[in-house]
Amino acid sequence: MSNPNNSGAPVTVLGLGAMGRALAGAFLRAGHPTTVWNRTPGKADELVAQGAVRAGTVAEAVTASPLVIVCVLDYAVTRTILEPVAGPLSGRVLVNLTSDTPERSRSAAAWAAGHGIDYLDGSIMVPTPVIGKPDAMILYSGSRPAFEAHEATLKVLGGRALYLGADHGMAAVHDLSLLGFFYSAMAGLVHAFALAGSEGIAAQEFAPYTEAIVGILPAIAAAMAEDLDRGTFSGDENNIVMEAAGIAHIIEAATDRGLDSDVLTAVKNLADRTIAAGHGDAGFVSVIEAMRRPSA
Repeated sequence: MSNPNNSGAPVTVLGLGAMGRALAGAFLRAGHPTTVWNRTPGKADELVAQGAVRAGTVAEAVTASPLVIVCVLDYAVTRTILEPVAGPLSGRVLVNLTSDTPERSRSAAAWAAGHGIDYLDGSIMVPTPVIGKPDAMILYSGSRPAFEAHEATLKVLGGRALYLGADHGMAAVHDLSLLGFFYSAMAGLVHAFALAGSEGIAAQEFAPYTEAIVGILPAIAAAMAEDLDRGTFSGDENNIVMEAAGIAHIIEAATDRGLDSDVLTAVKNLADRTIAAGHGDAGFVSVIEAMRRPSA
């Protein structure tokens, strides 16, 4: 069997959606013999033209390489694909880059262990155009020996291949937590475009001003994390009463212009519940208590 740390180590990719094709393409560009499989065979055509081997069956695909990557819609699809080939997978390393919940990650790990499969769960934190670049971040959790043995190969997909520990659910926990932040921020950004646009401000004219907000986020995140870990919610600079007033102004202006403000209304409700609980002098991070104790 080839040394997985060699640039020519063979790898198999199951699932050729946009992300799966990006993963396989990165392996091919790095010189890895790459076997691919997809339920719709035509999706492999471009990769085959680049040198990939199209497997006719899943069993043929998984037996072609010591390292098997699967990236599909969800874990239900993963299970459907892999259950029939549990035998051929035994003794190989399976890396599941399918996005799902931590509970399903741990369940998949238990299934893999029961079939003698060395299992890593992973979460891709970048869009397809970034795959294969040094700054692409992919998170892994599960079998440390599997990660260490194939780390060089996995770094082909992204230079920031980070191992989070033996708990197979850790990659998914980080994935969902970060995506929750991302999608909430995206909704806020679209609302900003809508509010500015209601006054005739073109989106491309407004966009550069968002850099001021984006630029302060890392420092805010670090300060919030320090407060949370210490259990103190300092509101010396901006307490939540002040923040709630500001949010109310945004909602009022948006409502006057006929815009939907459900996202901001939810934020305002968190702030109001925090104030009602007696934490008006605390910083915004104190809304975490309202999140931890959702109202009935």
